[in-house]
Amino acid sequence: MSNPNGANAPFPPSGPPRARMPWQDPPAGSDPGSTPKAAAPSVTAPATDTHYFQQVKGRVHRRLIERLNLSTLDRVSREQVLEAIRKVVHDLISQEMVALNFDEREALVSQVLDEIFGLGPLEPLIQDPEVSDILVNTHSQVFIERHGRLEKTDVRFQDDRHLLQVIDRIVSAVGRRIDDSSPMVDARLPDGSRVNAIIKPLALDGPHLSIRKFKRDALTAEDLLRTESASEPMIELLRGIVKARLNVLISGGTGAGKTTLLNILSGFIPPTERIVTIEDSAELQLRQPHVVRLETRPANIEGMGEVPQRMLLVNALRMRPDRIIMGECRGPEAVDMLQAMNTGHDGSLTTLHSNSPRDALSRLETMIAMASLDLPEKAMRQQIASAINVVIQVSRLGDGTRKIIQLSEIVGMEGDVITMQEIFKFERQGIGEDDKVIGQFKATGIRPRFAERLKGYGIDLATMLFTNPAESERGHAGRGRW
Repeated sequence: MSNPNGANAPFPPSGPPRARMPWQDPPAGSDPGSTPKAAAPSVTAPATDTHYFQQVKGRVHRRLIERLNLSTLDRVSREQVLEAIRKVVHDLISQEMVALNFDEREALVSQVLDEIFGLGPLEPLIQDPEVSDILVNTHSQVFIERHGRLEKTDVRFQDDRHLLQVIDRIVSAVGRRIDDSSPMVDARLPDGSRVNAIIKPLALDGPHLSIRKFKRDALTAEDLLRTESASEPMIELLRGIVKARLNVLISGGTGAGKTTLLNILSGFIPPTERIVTIEDSAELQLRQPHVVRLETRPANIEGMGEVPQRMLLVNALRMRPDRIIMGECRGPEAVDMLQAMNTGHDGSLTTLHSNSPRDALSRLETMIAMASLDLPEKAMRQQIASAINVVIQVSRLGDGTRKIIQLSEIVGMEGDVITMQEIFKFERQGIGEDDKVIGQFKATGIRPRFAERLKGYGIDLATMLFTNPAESERGHAGRGRW
């Protein structure tokens, strides 16, 4: 077998390790030229045995840490570090005296490198562009979401301690902690992926880790059409809504695509405007040149220093924003957001969890009540009706696809009730092959009242935009249909 690093000499089954890099130290208390003793490998165990493979990897990893002076890794380039570690790992594998073919050796080397520089067993899933969510249920179960559907993987951690090491590596990198006194935490990876972890005693069976992966390339309106998440008339209307500075609330369930749609809508904001974003965990990918990104901060170990969204929103109002984008409303900050929308900060965007546009307004009322202002019910609803112009409902359907299923306008109050009118909707018609949801986007035929405001911004939407294609003349049949 040839050396994968390019040398023609075979891997030595035993003998002294190769010359160390300047940043490598010998094991404590050992002769620099001596050979570390192997941890009693079993040469008869099959290399394809997953459990034994993990044991070998664990021993190689431990012995590698003993041989490296980790404090000096930052003094050389990453390429030099990887090359040197790869050579040392091959030496250690050879000393294990276990029969591994070339592919198995390379897989073992890759896994050891992932343990040092990446997220261990999760690293291949992080690098897979088709995986959108990674869900770790204790060390023995890892699920992923691919194309909107959950599937179980054969990825495993050695034990809960191994999983805790990976969790601690993630949260400590962003200055947060997880332990018995703070057993749950939100964090993010360097690429922006959102992370939630929860451990004992709150998670009864062991540590749980959830990762919502960050898309390296932000989706665009064209992607909504390609994935059949909206129709052309809906995209045209959304572009006009944002440019005309209407206040928008995006509603949907977990994983429905609220943040993705918020990203897409933000792309319609003119580059001349100053935008302030407020998020619990920074996810938005705005491409405008004038963006201020704010992120909340949890309390420290003494319970001090917390900076919630509401405090950031109050500060944002002093930063002369043209637009305020709040990643998600989930508490009393809804009051400040509505006041901002009502006092000159038109064109603001936010999201919340809800199952329908009407439910979204009810949730806003609940959030206002959380601020303990003792406002009458009618006063709360008047605030909502005057602040928000459009509610967009997004949903993840049974086949894993995500769609805008309702686009509604808030038109005012009738007595104590907020009145709304539906402009577009997705009409389900059944289930096709491979359980694919069959349906079409339809205009309700109602021309929104804000169409006159759009005209004031030079946006003149054709009347045909709000006509149901199935009822229009043949020349327009199929428009907005999938």
